[in-house]
Amino acid sequence: MFSRPGRAASTFDPDAPRPKRDPKQLVRLLAYARPYRVIFILGALATLISSGLNLVFPLLFGRLIDASFLKVGSTDTSPLDRTVLLLLGIFALSSLFGAAQSYLLSRVGAGVVADLRRSLFSHLLTLSPRFFGDHKTGDLTSRLTADVGTVQTVTSTALAQLAAQSVSLIGAVILLILTSARLSLLTLAVIPLIIGTAIFIGRRIRKVSREVQDAVAAANANAEEAISGVRVVQSFTAEGVERNRYGQGILVSFLAALRRARLQALMGGVMSFLTFGALAVVLWYGGRQVMTGSMTPGNLVTFLIYALQVGGTVAALTGIFNQFQEALGASSRIFELMDERSDLPSPAAPLPLARAEGRVEFRDVTFTYRDSTYDGGSEFVGAAVLRHINVDVPAGQVVALVGPSGAGKTTFVNLIPRFWDVTGGSLRMDGQDVREYGVEDLRAQVGLVPQETLLFSGTVRENILYGRPDASPQEVEAAAKAANADDFIRAFEHGYETVVGERGVKLSGGQRQRVAIARAILKDPRILILDEATSALDNESESLVQAALERLMLRRTTFVIAHRLSTIRNADRILVMNAGEVTEDGTHAELLARGGLYRDLYELQFRQEQEAQAELV
Repeated sequence: MFSRPGRAASTFDPDAPRPKRDPKQLVRLLAYARPYRVIFILGALATLISSGLNLVFPLLFGRLIDASFLKVGSTDTSPLDRTVLLLLGIFALSSLFGAAQSYLLSRVGAGVVADLRRSLFSHLLTLSPRFFGDHKTGDLTSRLTADVGTVQTVTSTALAQLAAQSVSLIGAVILLILTSARLSLLTLAVIPLIIGTAIFIGRRIRKVSREVQDAVAAANANAEEAISGVRVVQSFTAEGVERNRYGQGILVSFLAALRRARLQALMGGVMSFLTFGALAVVLWYGGRQVMTGSMTPGNLVTFLIYALQVGGTVAALTGIFNQFQEALGASSRIFELMDERSDLPSPAAPLPLARAEGRVEFRDVTFTYRDSTYDGGSEFVGAAVLRHINVDVPAGQVVALVGPSGAGKTTFVNLIPRFWDVTGGSLRMDGQDVREYGVEDLRAQVGLVPQETLLFSGTVRENILYGRPDASPQEVEAAAKAANADDFIRAFEHGYETVVGERGVKLSGGQRQRVAIARAILKDPRILILDEATSALDNESESLVQAALERLMLRRTTFVIAHRLSTIRNADRILVMNAGEVTEDGTHAELLARGGLYRDLYELQFRQEQEAQAELV
């Protein structure tokens, strides 16, 4: 099967080892029903009452039969009339309590699913970029939606039905014995066989259900990547490749679903044969007793209805057992994520960081990427990306980072907001190791304007407000004006309420960048990171964005990764990086005079620009 390189094994693999099931997993799952325990108890009581009433009507039905057939020729219909009225009353009460339990338990299930999804999503947001780099988005969303939905019945109706069906089974068995002990032995003899079959096949259903869920998640992950990158797919006419990849994933899930369907069909067939075979024997033997006068027709009908209830209850318990098996398969995937821990932990007693000064120090910093797996692996992979970096940046200084691709520039700036943690040395802000601050407090001091700007699918106003939701409309507009965005925003029909589309697709590249700059201005960070923020823009857009960036950089510690060296001439300081090390440090004029890698890069780019201009002429 074709697969993308550089991905961790988060997709379905039938031969891959499965995580051990936590025996306390069901308890963890049911803990989410605790806030709804009052509603659940009321629903369970309604279920028990409905089940209890259902045990009464076979007795009345038997009386109705005897009143009809044993008093042939009698003109007194009052016993028959009373029995029918009583039956109707019981049916009405049973239906009322049945409707109540259906609503109440559905309310519990919906609440549990909502809480579980919120909890899982909130937990995912605490995990580090390393985790998301190793796991496909489609797989995570599948666990967040499909798997959580699978466990809904267990946390609501299944538990109540388990109690209700258990009461029905015990009550029906007792009434069977009281009605006819001999017939009861024939009926109950088959129950151990039914239960044993359910357990034997049910275990296999649970295993195959997990395989189905894994395969669907893998297919969804491929589909999500293809849809999010549809422009690249279409530009390379790779529709066939993506169609084949998704089709292969669906085929794996289809084959797993067929195995599950075969097992479920086998269980259903065996259960039906055992249940109706037992009833046939009961009818044969009971009919003989009626013929000999040792049992009335009404008693036989009552016994048959109770026998049907026993069979139906056993079948229902089998179904509930299967629901538990499927839910345990889904919950194991959910709790795998819930048990995942960020490799960027906050300290137990974080230092306060209300407003940073903005001084940043790299003290002998080394960084190597680590492997990331569900079992908590943390092996180093590859060579060090950064080696023995020693840089002290005073508050308010503008520092540019230049160097060839792969030199470590982006990794350098990603350490500042703790997207990654150093693996050697220390990174300090205002004299304290950044690991001593709370992660959220630290990142509140850092603003990021990347090359590939990500806007969310809301309005322009909502995107600007993203880093500071409590800002006033006047502050939003002031930030947009400072970012040279106010004019084009007001030119839209709906102004600041214009919906930008998924990832800001309805805006041009320059417009997206200026909205992102307005977002950063409104956040008002002390440290600013500009990761090639103008490299993908045309000259007109670049000049507007550059002017906005200059306003944004005022009185902030700024790190600029620059593709065009002409844009960083006025930087207070330029760091030249090569092979993970800072090889040169100085101003533009100093580095040109020194005659190292920076001058080589600058002269090469200057010649290329001159040649490009000559071609235009």
